[in-house]
Amino acid sequence: MKVADIRSGVEMLGELIAEARVIVPFTGAGISTETGIPDFRSPGGLWTRNRPIPFDEFVADQDARDEAWRRRFAMDEVFSAARPGRGHLALAALYRAGKIPSVITQNIDNLHQASGFASDDVIELHGNTTYARCIGCETRYEMQWVKTRFAEEGCAPDCNTCGAPVKTATISFGQAMPEDEMRRAAELSQRCDLFIAIGSSLVVWPAAGFPLMAKHAGARLVIINNEATEQDRHADLVIHHDIGETLGPFVRN
Repeated sequence: MKVADIRSGVEMLGELIAEARVIVPFTGAGISTETGIPDFRSPGGLWTRNRPIPFDEFVADQDARDEAWRRRFAMDEVFSAARPGRGHLALAALYRAGKIPSVITQNIDNLHQASGFASDDVIELHGNTTYARCIGCETRYEMQWVKTRFAEEGCAPDCNTCGAPVKTATISFGQAMPEDEMRRAAELSQRCDLFIAIGSSLVVWPAAGFPLMAKHAGARLVIINNEATEQDRHADLVIHHDIGETLGPFVRN
């Protein structure tokens, strides 16, 4: 079902939320664009300006690691200044009300945690760009440590413990998906009765399989996105409108 009128769409969404016992949101880059963080695939998105650096290239090439960190530092002001938008705050309100046990996200911006979700209840399929990890021993490093080492040495730093490269705590192309997060996301998708995909193009697999997994398990499926997705035909409700405007009515203190 496609809803052209945002008012009726919001009303129907409210009814589905009221009827649901367990709601699982699945969020993509679109929920964060109103906070000033650009998405990746839309015209003008990050990947239209810079070719993604695959994981194997990052591991093998110091120049690639240097370029990856220069790109991250260039975005530092954007990520640091971003605050949760209306979509984040609406989901946090439903989380506090006990409707949402956890949120599944493709985003790497930490804004769900900033909106009020406990870190353990944010299932980050693609990691988190607000800190770094050693790709060998997984020692955590804060951004300021990386920036200081980069400035002092003129190149991307290696781990103090094991000497392996240090990378943002994100999942790059060619890097294995996090097993625990994928397992938890699958379990949630199969036990919810309302699954809401928000701001995702639903083209990145295997993450894009969760909405259909929930639908096949008996949940109602809602898709909120500015653009059409390939999964719209499977949804019980589709809202092609601004995410902040759509979810704004559900923001509660």
